[in-house]
Amino acid sequence: MKRFITTALVTSTALAPLSLAAQECTNDTWKKVMESGTLTVGVKADYKPWGYRGTDGSIIGMEPDMAQMIADTMGVDLELVAVVSSNRMQFLEQGQIDLMIATMTDRPDRRELVGIVGPNYYTSGTNVMAPKQLGFTEWSDLTGKPVCGIQGAFYNQIVEDRYDVEVVAFSGTAEAKQALRDKKCVAFVYDDSSIGSDIASGNWDDFEMPLPSEDDSPWALAVPKSEENCVFGAFMKGMQYQWHLDGTLVALEEKWGIKPTAFLAKQQELIQQTTPMPE
Repeated sequence: MKRFITTALVTSTALAPLSLAAQECTNDTWKKVMESGTLTVGVKADYKPWGYRGTDGSIIGMEPDMAQMIADTMGVDLELVAVVSSNRMQFLEQGQIDLMIATMTDRPDRRELVGIVGPNYYTSGTNVMAPKQLGFTEWSDLTGKPVCGIQGAFYNQIVEDRYDVEVVAFSGTAEAKQALRDKKCVAFVYDDSSIGSDIASGNWDDFEMPLPSEDDSPWALAVPKSEENCVFGAFMKGMQYQWHLDGTLVALEEKWGIKPTAFLAKQQELIQQTTPMPE
């Protein structure tokens, strides 16, 4: 475990030098986790297959698997806390979680609030799921119509401003998708990656993702802002480089039935080309 942590830190430092001297580091979160023996990670519980409830009620998915790998590498137990888009950053800021891996898009305004470190681990664009019978083909077909969405999603305002739609925001995906089935809205605006998985599941045969995806955006995990340029931030940066380097994220895509993305393939190739190999 110590050897892996050292390798992760060296890799991250070689590829993206840290500015530890520029900030006084207390490393409070890292110390708390190591002393308590438990890492608390905020993940989605309503975003299959990245984070959702299994038949026994436990949270499973690609991001919980990532969280387990981190805890195992640190040599501590893992506690998962369900978060949603509207509270995930607040949970991290308030110390209710130590780390957040919750389908969060990497945006400049979010970087001011939480510690986003390392290479992004995933990416997605914005699209809609809509009944096939409505025959939507262009985003402008939604103009003036109610569209279901999720509270806290950055693209709600973009879609409203760009296409003059009314986004009816719900606290979770289950509520939003049920509203779509109940015809309270004409479409559900969300990440294309998740919509694609829903449609492929066979539970949405009368629905489609008919529009061209827009605003492709990378996903980021986050540590507390105070830990960004300290031990925890450096460690998480190294973990993400390692995941790209050894194909872990590609393997997780396959495990959870996610359609392979060009983003992960390109990231793996880039990092393999630029990472100094041990002699």
